[in-house]
Amino acid sequence: MGKFTATDKARLDELISRYPTKKAALLPALWVAQEVYGGWLPLDAMEEVAVHLELPTADVQGVATFYTMYNKEPRGQHAIEICHNVSCMVLGAEQLIQHCERRLGVSATGETTTDGIFTLARVECLGACCNAPAVQVGGTYYENVSFERMDALLETLKTASSEVVNPPQAGLPEMKEL
Repeated sequence: MGKFTATDKARLDELISRYPTKKAALLPALWVAQEVYGGWLPLDAMEEVAVHLELPTADVQGVATFYTMYNKEPRGQHAIEICHNVSCMVLGAEQLIQHCERRLGVSATGETTTDGIFTLARVECLGACCNAPAVQVGGTYYENVSFERMDALLETLKTASSEVVNPPQAGLPEMKEL
């Protein structure tokens, strides 16, 4: 049934030890499960977390489906999230989203390319309003993203084995004199 190895279970136990109750460790436990299950949480993953945390499966499902950070469907190797909140929209996020939709041939409603490499999604605020528009790929942020920078990023990601091709906060603009 489950995919959790002894090492995964030890990771969960270590996480649980940081919290006052097993239930309090649910969010990080779901992160572990999402990683173990290839980037998403099928019902088996949620059931496995429920068993390990001694919680009803319905409680785990309720939390997993509430938070958008947990994927309920398989995603591409590289999940591209483009902020479409106010600052990003004012500075061209909608045009960037449309550019990516055309380039990848998918909708920014969370569709995945036929080759399974990219999933494109609109997201709410990424917290990078001062350097909008912002894009997040996995755990890496890219700021001040233009069409050209997005195209270069897509080309790099096509052959990257991991989402992280640059350190967090990648692509911060160089300081310019005012």
